Amino acid sequence: MPDLLTSRAATDPDHTALIVAGQGSLTLAEWDERSTAAARALPGPLKGDRVALVFGAREWLDYAVSWMAVLKAGGVAVPLSDRLAPPELAYMIEDCGAATVVHGGGDTALPPKTAVPFKELVSGPAVREEPAAPDPLSLAQILYTSGTTGRPKGVAATHANLTSPPVHPKRRPFAHSRHLVHAFPIGTNAGQVMLLHALTAAPAVVTLPLFTPARFAALVEEYAAGTVFVVPAMAAELLNARVQDRHDLSSVLLFGSAAAALPPSVAAGLTAAFPNATVANYYTSTEAAPAQTIMIYDADRPGSLGRAAGGSRLRIANADGSPVAAGETGEVWLRAAAHPRAYYSADRESSDRKGADPTSTDRTSDGTGQEDAFRDGWVRMGDLGRLDDEGYLYLVDRESDVIKSGAFKVSTIQVESALHEHPAVADASVFGVPHPVMGTAVAAAVVATGPLALSDVRAFLSTRLAGHELPTVLLVLDALPRNAAGKVIKRELRRMAEE
Repeated sequence: MPDLLTSRAATDPDHTALIVAGQGSLTLAEWDERSTAAARALPGPLKGDRVALVFGAREWLDYAVSWMAVLKAGGVAVPLSDRLAPPELAYMIEDCGAATVVHGGGDTALPPKTAVPFKELVSGPAVREEPAAPDPLSLAQILYTSGTTGRPKGVAATHANLTSPPVHPKRRPFAHSRHLVHAFPIGTNAGQVMLLHALTAAPAVVTLPLFTPARFAALVEEYAAGTVFVVPAMAAELLNARVQDRHDLSSVLLFGSAAAALPPSVAAGLTAAFPNATVANYYTSTEAAPAQTIMIYDADRPGSLGRAAGGSRLRIANADGSPVAAGETGEVWLRAAAHPRAYYSADRESSDRKGADPTSTDRTSDGTGQEDAFRDGWVRMGDLGRLDDEGYLYLVDRESDVIKSGAFKVSTIQVESALHEHPAVADASVFGVPHPVMGTAVAAAVVATGPLALSDVRAFLSTRLAGHELPTVLLVLDALPRNAAGKVIKRELRRMAEE
């Protein structure tokens, strides 16, 4: 990773890599120089040591410098948001065995580790010479999964993984844009992808510390952004706020959605709100990246997540990994072209230091029954899906979210997509709740733009869904509970429904 920054900074030093709305910007030369100075001031030997980076959304520039500084010093960066609850933050720092914590200097409660405020780091004396370039197969970062169904797990990526696939200097991504706008938080896989785009892509990457539809649309208009990235919840908020009525969004040529499936009605609405944009849905996971599927919105395939892209491989398989026939439902498996990720564990790190392959898939146990999430270079995505005759992927549901109601299996994705078509529904999530006869019943939580009763919802859905798919419980909320990555925390909805 450091080589990518140093080489590009040498050829294009004045290119603006990062802009944080209201906070400033960072050129490639500044990023390279400041991260080198910070690397020399980091305490400890650091070779292979984990360094937790705890920063807020307004501190993207300082975070980017710190992240690269850790890699230049031979360490392993562990990006963490300061919005995490103190127990979560303490767990992640302890779980990865971080030797040092670099933070933005806020009032976040940090465990009693070697905590270094960023301002002290960049102004402190050098304690080391610039180290030799890291081995491409050595670990570069650990990202923690969102933890929507259990405790977050650390996913380790090597330098080779993060630099794959290679970017040719004359064919940089998003060359149609001078600016790329996003609002992903620090500590998420989507946020890290945007940081890599700042390093390798053609446009300057612009981020918004706090997302609101009006602020986001204003930022797109201000920079005449050619590329925009959001999560589906943000996309729905932009449509519900009708930002296109107050802002010129004609500059957007690519509107990308990541982190979850984009409901077909939302995708269709985006094509109208952003008249010049190609709407694309990106499907991957923290574990599978950079493997992904990409789907350009197609009204003839409204629910598809596309086909494998960028050298990735995709298959629908049985639990033993054998592929199923086109049209049959099975587990979704993704595979990167090379250098897969793995779950991090202290035992594996010890083995790595003795010369073992850090991407070996025979050491992927996370202690929670997910020993085979990685298998022979493939990643089991935890989703159920099917492929059509042309290889297009359709998700059926998260394997853990499928509602088994009596003799039926209900897809929460299908019910959510139908709910998004209701004119009074601004956001929706579907989940199962205990039922004395059926075992599990369908429940829905919605954010409504007006009064909404369960009878109204059932009547609307009755022409779109089967009887066993209709919700029997309705929660009307001001907002759905989401984690930092924008994913709905369904266990919280189940608790609310039970209460």
